[in-house]
Amino acid sequence: MDKNCHLNYPDWRLFALLGLLGSSFEPLIKERTFMTEKFNIAEKFALFTEHWRPKVVASLNGQELKIVKVLGEFPWHTHESEDELFIVWRGRFRVEFRDRLVELSEGEAIVVPHGMEHRTAADTECEILCFEPAETRNTGNIEDDHYTAPNAVRI
Repeated sequence: MDKNCHLNYPDWRLFALLGLLGSSFEPLIKERTFMTEKFNIAEKFALFTEHWRPKVVASLNGQELKIVKVLGEFPWHTHESEDELFIVWRGRFRVEFRDRLVELSEGEAIVVPHGMEHRTAADTECEILCFEPAETRNTGNIEDDHYTAPNAVRI
C-alpha cells in the first residue's frame, strides 16, 4: 500500500482485501493518491507547448479541471449537454458568440451554457483553466482534424 495514499481506514481495508483476492486495484489507489497531492498550475503549464490540446490536472465529482494553451481562433461549435467554465490564468482571451464578443483578462472567468454556439480565441498565447464534465470533446458537435483533441490526457 502506498504510504501517501489518504484513504480512510475502512476504505484501506477493502482495497487490501480485494488486492489479496487477485483483483488489481492499484490504478484506483494511485488515482486517489493523485487527487490528494497538491500541484502547481504554473508548473503544469510549463510541461507542454502545443495549443488547443487540453490537459487534465484534476478530477472531481464527474468534472475535470483542464489546462490549455490557446493561440488564434478555435472553430465555431456547440456542446449540446455540457456547460463550460473558462478562467484566464495568463494573457487575454475572448469568447465569441454569434451576437456578441466577451473579452477576458487574467483572473476573469465566463460560463458558456450548453447549447450555445461559440468559439474561443486569443491574439497572443494565453493560458486557460477549463472546468467541464469528464470526457467532454473540446470541439463539441464538430470533428476537426487539427483542433479536436484526445480526451483524458493527464499531466
